[in-house]
Amino acid sequence: MTDSERQTGRRLERAILELLERRGPTSTICPSDAARAVYEGDDDGWRALMEPARRAARRLASAGEVEITQAGQPVDPAKTRGPIRIRRAPEPR
Repeated sequence: MTDSERQTGRRLERAILELLERRGPTSTICPSDAARAVYEGDDDGWRALMEPARRAARRLASAGEVEITQAGQPVDPAKTRGPIRIRRAPEPR
């Protein structure tokens, strides 16, 4: 991974956390929301950031900061295929 890719990954992680912070505690976002927030153009170039955004979400899920869902249910980030949503991880009890 290049330094530029690492920087983009960190920016995507921050964007995911910031977007979730602005939403309700149970609200979700799509990886495309983070990709659009990080992309600095006004065309469809954000689409190239979709897989990096999904990887950023998986890293945050592994760290316990977010949860990845499909059809409203938590899923294993390593085994997930297809559209996903991201939400804040539940508070530990």
